[in-house]
Amino acid sequence: MSALSLPSLSCTSSSTYPFSISLNSSFSSLIPFQRVKLFGSTSKATTRSFFLTAKAMAELVKDKESGVAAAGGGKMDIEHSRTFLEARSEEEFLSGIKKEVEAGRLPPNVAAGMEEFYRNYKNAVFQSGDPAAAETVLSNMAVALDLMLLDVEDPFVFQPYHKALREPFDYYMFGQNYIRPLIDFRNSYVGNLSLFYEIEEKLKQGHNVVLFSNHQTEADPAVIALLLEKTNPHIAENLIYVAGDRVITDPLCKPFSMGRNLICVYSKKHMYDVPELADMKRKANIRSLKEMALLLRTGSKLVWIAPSGGRDRPDPVTGEWNPAPFDSSSVDNMRRLIESSGAPGHMYPLALLCYDIMPPPSKVEKEIGERRIISFHGAGLSVAPEIAANCEKSEEVGCIGICDCGLRVGFSFSFWDEQVKDVYTQPLYKSVTEQYNVLKSAIHGKQGLVASTAGIALSQPWN
Repeated sequence: MSALSLPSLSCTSSSTYPFSISLNSSFSSLIPFQRVKLFGSTSKATTRSFFLTAKAMAELVKDKESGVAAAGGGKMDIEHSRTFLEARSEEEFLSGIKKEVEAGRLPPNVAAGMEEFYRNYKNAVFQSGDPAAAETVLSNMAVALDLMLLDVEDPFVFQPYHKALREPFDYYMFGQNYIRPLIDFRNSYVGNLSLFYEIEEKLKQGHNVVLFSNHQTEADPAVIALLLEKTNPHIAENLIYVAGDRVITDPLCKPFSMGRNLICVYSKKHMYDVPELADMKRKANIRSLKEMALLLRTGSKLVWIAPSGGRDRPDPVTGEWNPAPFDSSSVDNMRRLIESSGAPGHMYPLALLCYDIMPPPSKVEKEIGERRIISFHGAGLSVAPEIAANCEKSEEVGCIGICDCGLRVGFSFSFWDEQVKDVYTQPLYKSVTEQYNVLKSAIHGKQGLVASTAGIALSQPWN
């Protein structure tokens, strides 16, 4: 999951109301065809209870035409291929990919990515030493390859605010079951579990909570949810991610994204990759910012954002991984949205360590369709006490912000310069870095629970 910063805002003139934009919007979560609901509650999930038999996999496409009609569509023009649902072995998976290319249903570049995805996933799951590894690979990859092919045949279109698709087919549990075998829970840790309970209480009271986090892999949402599913299933299932366009356009990634709550935006890093699309991207970001404002106004929302604007990358000289620096404008914009929502808001620093599971390319790439290197490894998640979203204000003035996507948004706030923005950015980033280093000592340094500090208590709540 790739996430990024919100559009930048700058003060230019006055306004008397915190928000001067129209928030009328609508969206629909279209499901291409009906799929039976195979998965149950996350909190009771175990790996083996979700193995899919060949018969169950075939049921996924049994009633596709009636599903389209139920969603308001007509009969599908393209009959969905059952190639991967009917596969019984690795040879049948690989020959099936070749068959779909020859039939013209699968572009060669996507097919190559699917084959690499399969081989890397298989190797990673076998690293776990699980006696059921072969069955896990076949069942999970059958569904994954089928969903990828389905999106090539009938592409799913994400709206600015995408709500996780849980029925008739549960895309959320599909993602959980796929990533679960990649996490070494014996070498994984959660920091400050009590604060996650605190966050849940604030949400119950109608407060908004924003998690300012580093970002490591496309699998971050699943890793976060899997580490919290036993103790905090509400957080695991209701977290809203600010996500970049890469994860909603790549057919190998889209099925996983469909199971998450997303605010979809275009990254400033990729705004001008195709210059003629820049205006379209800015307008899309306007719609997404409106959706964010609307959501926060209703209260009880939990949002995850990576103020760095992308995934962490290793140092080119030392090879060490550390949280990428936070963009102060992104932090400040999110703070303003919190304060203008009308509901109490809270800002928490969150650290995530999971790059070994699915590391990103060493540098930012323009092309869609990156290589997926996958491995079995421990992961870590930690949250620290909130950073106050309100601090002393000088003379307050009304202003209208102009974001880099062209949206005029009215705010009432003090006249902030770059140094004042850092009042929030620096402590958030410092806390994330400190938590990350503790997780690194526990996981990579093999210190385990002993790596805990006075401010960061590690635990393994699944034990």
